[in-house]
Amino acid sequence: MANVLDLRRRIRSVKNTRQITKAMKMVSAAKLRRAQERALAARPYARMITSVLQSLKRRVDIFDEKTGNLAHPLFLTRPEKRILLIVVSGDKGFAGAFNSNIAKIAFQFIAGNGDKQIDIEAVGKKSRDAFRRRYAEAVYTEKADEHGTVRNIRDPRKSEVELTGDHPGMLLNLQARRVEELAESIISRYVHEEIDAAYIVYNEFKSVISQRLVVEKILPLIEVGKQQITGAVEPTEAEKERTAEAALSAGIQLEAADSTEEEAKKFGTAQVDYLYEQKPEELYAGLLPKYIFSMLYHAMTESVAAEHAARMTAMDSASNNASDMIDSLTLVMNRVRQAKITTEIIEIVSGAAAL
Repeated sequence: MANVLDLRRRIRSVKNTRQITKAMKMVSAAKLRRAQERALAARPYARMITSVLQSLKRRVDIFDEKTGNLAHPLFLTRPEKRILLIVVSGDKGFAGAFNSNIAKIAFQFIAGNGDKQIDIEAVGKKSRDAFRRRYAEAVYTEKADEHGTVRNIRDPRKSEVELTGDHPGMLLNLQARRVEELAESIISRYVHEEIDAAYIVYNEFKSVISQRLVVEKILPLIEVGKQQITGAVEPTEAEKERTAEAALSAGIQLEAADSTEEEAKKFGTAQVDYLYEQKPEELYAGLLPKYIFSMLYHAMTESVAAEHAARMTAMDSASNNASDMIDSLTLVMNRVRQAKITTEIIEIVSGAAAL
């Protein structure tokens, strides 16, 4: 059994650890508030661009009456032989099972599509590291085309699943321009038939106690404004209660106010005909890239909020566990000290009796 000095040192060490976890919890709570505000601020734009496209589709046919061609190639569906999977994870740890759950559902998706070629775009260091350990990275070589323009041309595939790109630190300082560049890259690959479908894995964050891990299909566009969820993992009731306790102790509202959805639904619902000067191809070419960008930006802002919520909950649990450990060690230390005092008294009494 450890002596009193060793137990005191261990208690002091656990107290220092608890102080760190409490500080990390408060930092995560402050970041969660800002992430919630950013997610709420991004929703009006996403809902309005969705309403605009829904209004446009009701009044403008996506097929050309003369040629029968689609107004935009993003509406075109093809057999899914080549898939792009965007995985949105965190860049840091100490968030419980947040990152491991994302990697787990991504691996399940890949295993379920084993007969297809899958390209992976990893957003966040944790997903990038997980995929690098298991899959090969795509190789690009600079080559000049027939016009003399130097471009990065992809070498022949080495395996069915390859990591085509990674974006570390993107969520630490989320900028609209970087998300827009990623959206443009995805659209270009789909239009040039490099991929037949695009999916994204992320944590959908509606509130502190209402979030889930989803796999959402973003291309091709089957129905504007309707999520194409192909897989989802809901949190358990125990996890919800634990997150709610951590949020309340940090002074965070469980349900954030959001009144933009009803306003967005009212747009374009009047039964009137609009006269558009532009051709349908021009209208869709201008709006659809913004719609894809809003889907990606929405997923990333909500994933950031979900990560901070997971880290706040994990640090709150760590602080509580540290407190329990301190109580247990204190009880053991008191028993050891009492036993030592009792032994010393017995020795003194025995020595006095012997005299």
